[in-house]
Amino acid sequence: MFLGEFEHVIDDKGRVAIPARFREELGEGLILTRGFERCLQAFPRPIWQSLSQRISSLSLGNEEARNLRRMLFANAAEVEVDRQGRILIPQNLREYAGLSEQVIIAGLDTYFELWSRDRWQNVLESLDSNGSSIAEQLSALGI
Repeated sequence: MFLGEFEHVIDDKGRVAIPARFREELGEGLILTRGFERCLQAFPRPIWQSLSQRISSLSLGNEEARNLRRMLFANAAEVEVDRQGRILIPQNLREYAGLSEQVIIAGLDTYFELWSRDRWQNVLESLDSNGSSIAEQLSALGI
């Protein structure tokens, strides 16, 4: 389970340390891909396999399903955790997410996201200002 928010520095080679408590869940490595709000999403292999099977079962005749495949699969990279607990983020994914110096790693239960510090602050501000709306949406879902 991935929980919490962590700030790490990305080095000149594009490597970032993964929080120690996340590493044990990444024994088989992980899949890194584009997120929906210009962040990166990191999935342990078993979670990725389950997600990819569900997405692959969607109809190719549906434009939204094709776009989801393009977004997640075309830009995905298999990533290994090195002995120092770091991953190498491919250049194209770093550019997409605007990662340069400070990286926020946010745990989201079954996966985690990597954000530039500025974009993460914008997300947090949006969550704070939209708290009532989010609560109403959760209520409608029965949560």
